[in-house]
Order: sequence, then structure tokens, then C-alpha cells
Amino acid sequence: MDHIDRQLIALLQQDAAQSYAALGRAVGLSAGAAHERVRKLRERGVIRRTTVDVDPEAVGGGVLAYVQVRSTAWIGDSADRFAALPEIQEAHVIAGSASVLVKVRTATTRGLQDVLRRLHAIDGVSGTEATVVLETFFERPVAPLEP
Repeated sequence: MDHIDRQLIALLQQDAAQSYAALGRAVGLSAGAAHERVRKLRERGVIRRTTVDVDPEAVGGGVLAYVQVRSTAWIGDSADRFAALPEIQEAHVIAGSASVLVKVRTATTRGLQDVLRRLHAIDGVSGTEATVVLETFFERPVAPLEP
């Protein structure tokens, strides 16, 4: 991956709907060359998908919490049980006093309480610790690191 690929990724993260002509102009390539580069980035799995950035509050996800899930046994192979809760946006197996860290979005704190209740119903879960986000300063997209 070279500096042009990194530039293309950054531009697509800003606006994935822009034309290959616009991408090419921005990085000094023709539209066809920009298209070919993006195609190769997709084939290699660097670009996994194209999506839309939605304001969570506008669609009923104004309460954001990170929840550490403790367990009595290894639950790292229980991804499907966490994925079954639609309010969970991310789930990560972690090291430390908890086993799993989940990112949860709900409309209300009552909704968050319901998610915590459903988390406790998962076999092996022995406890949770939720941290509610009051304000988000910024969120960054994944940026390719220089070699």
C-alpha cells in the first residue's frame, strides 16, 4: 500500500459516494486508474464495505454505553449470543478483569437497563459494568498507518 492508496482510503472515508473522476483528480490519477486502485483495495480486503455514517441520536440511539462483561467461564466463542442483541454495535474479547467489552446504543437509559438484563441472561455471564458516555469529543475512522 502506497501513499496514493492511503489518500484514496481517506477520501472515501470522507465521502464514499464521490466519483472515480473526483478521486482521481484529488490524487493525480485518471478516473480509470483510481477505479482500478479502489477495486484492488476491495479485493485485498483493505476496504471491507461501503457504508453511510448515520447520526445515532437521529435514529433513536442517543444513549451510548461501553459495557464490560464478566464471566464465570471462557465466553470468547459466544459471539452469536452477543450479536443477537441488536443494540450491541461492537463486541470484543478483552484481557483483564472482564471477558468481553461491548458498545451499546439505546434510545433511553431504560433501554440500556433492558440490554444489561439480557446480557445477564447469557450463559456464563456473571456481571456487567456499564460506562455511559455523556459527550463524544470525536470519533476517527480507521487510518492506514505508514510502514
